[in-house]
Amino acid sequence: MSFRRKFSASRPLLVALGVASFLATAAVTPAFSDTATAAPLPKPEASADARATITVDGFRSAKFGMVEKAVRAAIAKDFATKEDKIQAGENAVERTQILTIEVPNLIPEGGMAQVSYVFGYSSKKLIQVGVTWSGKTDPKMTAKMLYDNGDVLRSHFMAEAYAPETIKTNVALPNGILMFRAADSDNHATLLLLQGTFTTGDDGRKTLTPASLDLLYSADPNAPDIFKLPEGSF
Repeated sequence: MSFRRKFSASRPLLVALGVASFLATAAVTPAFSDTATAAPLPKPEASADARATITVDGFRSAKFGMVEKAVRAAIAKDFATKEDKIQAGENAVERTQILTIEVPNLIPEGGMAQVSYVFGYSSKKLIQVGVTWSGKTDPKMTAKMLYDNGDVLRSHFMAEAYAPETIKTNVALPNGILMFRAADSDNHATLLLLQGTFTTGDDGRKTLTPASLDLLYSADPNAPDIFKLPEGSF
């Protein structure tokens, strides 16, 4: 499989699709790989080494379980962002509330990123934090920047002490490459997805045209706190 250095802009994935869609996208069976899998993350069994694994409890000062007021304070602390620069919105399908900010050079020379903080439907507390790089977040974004940002993040995560049995890397999906997916001992997940479209060359090789790089930290990837119709209601 090859990767063409060609860029096509798209809306930020986390806001456009929502939490459940992103997790489902990153959990499908690989289309082009017959060795790696990206099934729902298994919850690691407790062990003596569990205390040595990384703890994924949010993003910087914003921690899972915080209410909106506390997250706003964390955003101001982390990025010196003024209140009028924090955009509030909602996902009408999942009925989650979202705070969104723009952060330049979150990765040095990586371009403008969009950081989204998602609050659970029932709990009204922070359940997800997502970061997106794309032509929509930064008109100057290039395909090389997307690839470079992904490589930097994947290398960083691979050096962290995630539960080994949960780690998946470079899994080919129908809509891109799952560059990294893993969990800590409490099943809090980290996902890194390079999203785009594949084309097939005359030689049969798949070529990826990237559109966005999406990073997600999730408190509960297998059962996110979003609205669902009660079973049997229709």
